[in-house]
Amino acid sequence: MGSRNITEKDVTDAQEKWANGVINIGKQFLEKNDYVSYAELFLDELYAFNFEDVLFKPTLASEKQFRLDKISALSYFVGKNTNYNEDKGFALNCWTNIRFENIGIKIYGDIAITMGNYFMIKDDQELKVEYSFVYKKDNQGNLRIILHDSHLPYTPASL
Repeated sequence: MGSRNITEKDVTDAQEKWANGVINIGKQFLEKNDYVSYAELFLDELYAFNFEDVLFKPTLASEKQFRLDKISALSYFVGKNTNYNEDKGFALNCWTNIRFENIGIKIYGDIAITMGNYFMIKDDQELKVEYSFVYKKDNQGNLRIILHDSHLPYTPASL
């Protein structure tokens, strides 16, 4: 099973999987494949919804901005859920690149806390997103997100 301790490489590998997963949901959508099932697998692989509570606060949600279950997280990524009318399918924006810039990674045994920015590119336009993620290593040694908090940067005009 290996060490229960997380390394910084484990974190950056998990971030790369997350970025590739979001991009690939969009690709599945464009290719008219079953992108919803693909997104469900993405959530199963990267989040801890199947094992424990996950605190999920996605970037572009304001009406029901706090999500505590897989169904509400899935709605954010792919839309089409009447309980979350503001969700248009974040991953369906068909991002072409996502890169993380970690400001800090704190590791406490089988828990890692990360904070920074990720940058999403579509049509040569870059969207900056501020985030804090908390990862926990599961019994198989995989990192799972147990807290996802992301939002757009503050702008003075938003007051």
